[in-house]
Amino acid sequence: MARLWVEKNKDGSWDAFSDDGAHIKFGRSKDRGVFSPGDLMKVALAGCAALSSDMAITSALGEGKSAKVVVDGTYDADSDAYTSFEEQIVVDATEAGLSEEDAKKLAERIRRHIDSGCTVKHTYEQETPVRMNVEIRK
Repeated sequence: MARLWVEKNKDGSWDAFSDDGAHIKFGRSKDRGVFSPGDLMKVALAGCAALSSDMAITSALGEGKSAKVVVDGTYDADSDAYTSFEEQIVVDATEAGLSEEDAKKLAERIRRHIDSGCTVKHTYEQETPVRMNVEIRK
């Protein structure tokens, strides 16, 4: 896995980078045009579900077909934490002419792929300790 780091910009927004060249901009939830850290949690969950389900969808519906994954979260201000997430995976199979039975089989296959292959979902479903080290360079 690539190492990640963040750096603050002069305008107060932040950039996240990885050793392999990935980049994303984020900031506070009140800033326009940037993801908040909470948004990034939802993006991670949605992205993981999309990547995990992609093979099942492509196999059933053909190249270029995919899911739209929508994630919402329940935020508790008192604990400053999300207490749950809700994922909605929407697959447009209108051109495929699937029977009701085939649609149910595809939905179950998508669910199995996400349940078995989504590291983010697995992580969110369990208590995950975070160890932190603060280093002050002088």
